[in-house]
Amino acid sequence: MGSDPQYAKWPLLPLAQHVFTITNPYATKTAQQAAAQHLQDAISEHKMAPFYRYLAHPIDGILNAVGEGGSSAPGKPTSRKSSLVGMIATRSPTATINLPWDEELYQSLKADNDKELEQLQKEEDEAVEQAGELEIQAARGKRAEFWAKIGDKEKAIAAYEDISEKTGILGTKIDVVLAIIRMGLFYGDKHLVKKHVERAKTLVESGGDWDRRNRLKAYEGLHLLTVRSYNLAAPLLLDSLSTFTSYELCTYSNLVIYAVLAGSVSLKRVDFKSKVVDAPEIKAILGDGEDKLLALSGAISAGPGADDEMQDASTAPSASRVTAVNLTTLGSSTDQPEAEMAVDFGPLAQLVSSLYNGRYKLFFQALALVEEQFLTQDRYLHEHKGWFIREMRLRAYQQLLQSYRVVGLDSMANDFGVTVDFLDRDLAKFIAAGRIPCTIDRVAGHGVIETNRPDDKNKQYQDVVRQGDQLITKLQKYGQAVRLRGSERA
Repeated sequence: MGSDPQYAKWPLLPLAQHVFTITNPYATKTAQQAAAQHLQDAISEHKMAPFYRYLAHPIDGILNAVGEGGSSAPGKPTSRKSSLVGMIATRSPTATINLPWDEELYQSLKADNDKELEQLQKEEDEAVEQAGELEIQAARGKRAEFWAKIGDKEKAIAAYEDISEKTGILGTKIDVVLAIIRMGLFYGDKHLVKKHVERAKTLVESGGDWDRRNRLKAYEGLHLLTVRSYNLAAPLLLDSLSTFTSYELCTYSNLVIYAVLAGSVSLKRVDFKSKVVDAPEIKAILGDGEDKLLALSGAISAGPGADDEMQDASTAPSASRVTAVNLTTLGSSTDQPEAEMAVDFGPLAQLVSSLYNGRYKLFFQALALVEEQFLTQDRYLHEHKGWFIREMRLRAYQQLLQSYRVVGLDSMANDFGVTVDFLDRDLAKFIAAGRIPCTIDRVAGHGVIETNRPDDKNKQYQDVVRQGDQLITKLQKYGQAVRLRGSERA
């Protein structure tokens, strides 16, 4: 088997994104129509009878409206409840574009599935009787990939587990677990993904090769992104940029988006500069013409000393029209399910540049565009978009306030391009939650913001005093207990 990845083609994860798009109220009607067409074509081409039933059945389908069976609400099988939230945009889908249920088509697809399954069983029986262990394992692998291809989650996982139990090859075991993780990501089953990410890490640490170790990094980073652990996902996703080979997981353009967003919201300023602002892999995508050429040629490298300053967003209007073509996919042996489309990275580039350079009005504009173009349209980012927007606003507020003792409310509102009342309300939420150490005084004049920056030395002194008081209290209680015991003995 060598070190080549196995079982890496199915399921087709872009199909889950298409399901999300159909139920996404932020998606355009054109996008929803295109997504529905992609789904119909894939279901017909790959004979996906179980997946078709899962989506469109009038009783059990997650996309159905008032069904043919007379139900007044979409049926939600309890066994699929955990997966439902991860695949569709809302708990109560109100898609204007639906997949029509065709019983004749379903029966035809099911008959094709039965016929192919019968042929696979015949091949496996012949391999058991006449061939060796490798041929038997190959036949079992075909069966597992068949179930994954047609979208039967439970049977696919059972077939993959059967392969794992009956092989002693570590690389194959890792590939099987990665395939199960993709099944979990496809259906939005976070508990399944978490369990098998930990399982894959254990296998890799016991002797996995570099390629599988590197692929797992991207898998774990994407999982952490879906559970809102952006601080843990950022280093994994950023490290994956230079050695990314997991095209079965997502496109390179999507990886750049995930890595930049995770790094922007979670990294400290020094790390943000070295790993995002100055990273050559990111400059090659988000940079302007000169930066992009230097990054692609290897003339610049990541690190604190790479570039002293990033070009001002206001002097680089072309950044708003940046598009990317995935050059790293050239020569890749892994089949991508769909061709990667050019992406407008302009808002993302402006977000990074304006945040680092302290141009907060541009930053708020870019943040709105990022929400519209990326956060609301991606199934992995959509669930946490409200949290991400709040944390990015907080990051910008903290970055400005940490440089001043007193700031005028009018002045700060003008810097951010918002009204005084909005800024007052927004800051009040963070101050009440203890996220920003400052106070707002609107009694005198137009209002000022006074920061209460903690003094490290005073804080250390207070900590020592408090801990000393606690120690003295414990010693006094201990002394009293010892005296009592002594009097009892007397």
